[in-house]
Amino acid sequence: MRVLVTGATGYIGGRLVPRLVDRGHLVRCLSRNPDRLFGHPWPGVEITSGDLLDPEATAMALDDIEVAFYLVHSMAAGQAFRERDRLMALGFGQAAAKAGVRRLIYLGGLGDPEKVNSKHLVSRQEVGRCLADGGVPVIEFRAAVIVGSGSASFEMIRHLTERLPVMITPTWVNTRCQPVGIRSVLEYLVEALDHPTAHGIYEIGGLDVLSYREMMLRYARIRGLRRFILTFPVPRPELSSRWVDLVTPIPYRIAHPLVESLQTEVVVRDNRAFRDFSVRPSGYDAAVRRALSRMAQDGVETTWASSLSSFANDQPEADVLGSHEGLLLDQRRRRVKAPPAHLFEAICALGGEEGWPAGNALWQLRGLMDRLAGGVGMRRGRRHPRDLRVGDPLDFWRVEALEAPHLVRLRAEMKLPGRAWLQFEVLPDPAGSRVEQTAFFEPRGVLGYLYWYSVLPFHRFIFPGLINSLKTKSEA
Repeated sequence: MRVLVTGATGYIGGRLVPRLVDRGHLVRCLSRNPDRLFGHPWPGVEITSGDLLDPEATAMALDDIEVAFYLVHSMAAGQAFRERDRLMALGFGQAAAKAGVRRLIYLGGLGDPEKVNSKHLVSRQEVGRCLADGGVPVIEFRAAVIVGSGSASFEMIRHLTERLPVMITPTWVNTRCQPVGIRSVLEYLVEALDHPTAHGIYEIGGLDVLSYREMMLRYARIRGLRRFILTFPVPRPELSSRWVDLVTPIPYRIAHPLVESLQTEVVVRDNRAFRDFSVRPSGYDAAVRRALSRMAQDGVETTWASSLSSFANDQPEADVLGSHEGLLLDQRRRRVKAPPAHLFEAICALGGEEGWPAGNALWQLRGLMDRLAGGVGMRRGRRHPRDLRVGDPLDFWRVEALEAPHLVRLRAEMKLPGRAWLQFEVLPDPAGSRVEQTAFFEPRGVLGYLYWYSVLPFHRFIFPGLINSLKTKSEA
């Protein structure tokens, strides 16, 4: 079929597109920032630029489309997200009717409409009604917590459980929920194309109905962790949201609507999806083990942050040092008068026999310290002086992600009180290209924070020198 996917830069959309391609569908993606899809290995996928608040762009995206997936939301846009989502859905539903689209497929939020009182869940269900107002038949799947590597809800549970041996939590941890694995959600979305007469609301969930307390304790058991959870009445969800923002990578503007929705019971009340679809969801434990396995194998396709902007066209060259979404970071941006391919080639040649172009002696010293501590040190070098592949060792790094000529992400394998990454993102620019170099650190306890701040004086010398040398080399 000729299929349009909105929200292709997001967590669900980014995983749905390759599955639709594998099934032989002709896929078009609509994105406000097509640069974010640059480098995805999606053969034959058409990328079109446009904003859903622009009627002309929406009409062009829907031209000659049979079925459209609506997977966008504005939860990260702040307090006005509900009105923005409503306007986008109304406009999209009307444009789809004018374009002759046969069906819309939408993923919304689970919950009894008579009892839902969170702005987030009210908005998700309101979007479904707005899409249907245009007159095109809508298949609306409603899901609760989606368990999968990189999902916002799962990352919140994972980080809270991993980082806090004793948790003093609000009473919402006793609210019942029916989590569903990401694999099952994607199977429902793909199979919806095979049901030409299906329409209406389908509530989907996994095999288990659990409280959020039980979900965290089960996660801890699977990971072999001892955790204790005490409940305490917290008067306002803003306090819980601030705590989530501090302890996990989920920022406040996303944590707040999520935490607010956790106070509403979200359990499947109608098993029509089980009758009409062949999908057989797994239990919570199986979904968690699958997510952890994906993470261990570096097989995470998308994350909750996939759709968040990175180096936008209007951002100047800048150096940013601080914390963001639960991670400590050192970020540098430069514009380069050279094609992206030249810049990417310079990045892929880092390390090994050639060494590191800025502060190489300090890199070697850090490798020696790691080796004395029982780590891998710098002795591994690299497989090839210029070519990189996912999984390659590179000194004390490992290539975690590679999307030529767009992205290189290295994961640290030295001994650390936390986890660290070094990422390079390359984007085209009228002057040549743009590069964003980011060192991420996820501290483990107090020692992790002490380590980060103790090495900051070296970062101030090494990382600006590294990105400047890449700029000079690629321009030369």
